[in-house]
Amino acid sequence: MLRALTSALRLPSPRRPLQARGCAANAAAANREIQVCALPGPDQGITEILMNRPSARNALGNVFVSELLEALAQLREDRQVRVLIFRSGVKGVFCAGADLKEREQMSEAEVGVCVQRLRGLMNEIAFPAPTIAAMDGFALGGGLELALACDLRVAASSAVMGLIETTRGLLPGAGGTQRLPRCLGVALAKELIFTGRRLSGAQAQALGLVNHAVAQNEEGNAAYHRARALAQEILPQAPTAVRLGKVAIDRGTEVDIASGMAIEGICYAQNIPTRDRLEGMAAFREKRPPRFVGE
Repeated sequence: MLRALTSALRLPSPRRPLQARGCAANAAAANREIQVCALPGPDQGITEILMNRPSARNALGNVFVSELLEALAQLREDRQVRVLIFRSGVKGVFCAGADLKEREQMSEAEVGVCVQRLRGLMNEIAFPAPTIAAMDGFALGGGLELALACDLRVAASSAVMGLIETTRGLLPGAGGTQRLPRCLGVALAKELIFTGRRLSGAQAQALGLVNHAVAQNEEGNAAYHRARALAQEILPQAPTAVRLGKVAIDRGTEVDIASGMAIEGICYAQNIPTRDRLEGMAAFREKRPPRFVGE
């Protein structure tokens, strides 16, 4: 059993980075609902996923979901991605949730398949590198479920969020009933889901639903700027150690403490032979900043 667990926790080997990952937008990319941008210069290592479906307030429609799954699949094995930020290109909204206009045209069987696909999408957002949701506006239903699937959340104080499905005759179906209680505790999660209550970014921070809440600016992208600053704090740290720390936390919180300690030990053992561990010790000895390479 321990051998199987060790295999399951092993990080993937580095693969060739994606081609054409820069921020310069071409005509084809500009027409996509999901756009990927790898930041240059001192922010190299930060990649952004821009959600840009203004006609439907970034609702999780079929094309939107397909393009997001495609982007995540391409980025998943790219070890140049040290932090992944999810942001919106639509002012005043992060993601409005499920596309109910599309769903209205579906049969009951098709609805089941659609929701299962959304659930799979949220699982794919459980990305190897740290993920940050920059919530500069509405994040309702599936939009909040998307943010909950990220490791960290930053919101504008004026942003509005909630799992409002019960107000539409539904219940959260893309992970909300599972991730919200893990984030806030069972009783509070039940209260928010049962009531369909909407929270401001400031209220969400007070509850622990978001890591940071910031006053919105005139451009409507204050949460993005704070998320980017947070990514810049993560960027200099040893990438393999950060990824393994994420594995240890994510897997360990799902089991009893003894099993969690075993998972931590497996992750720690994987980090011992890395160049970055040796570099960290050398930098400490030589009293200089470390230069981590992710190996």
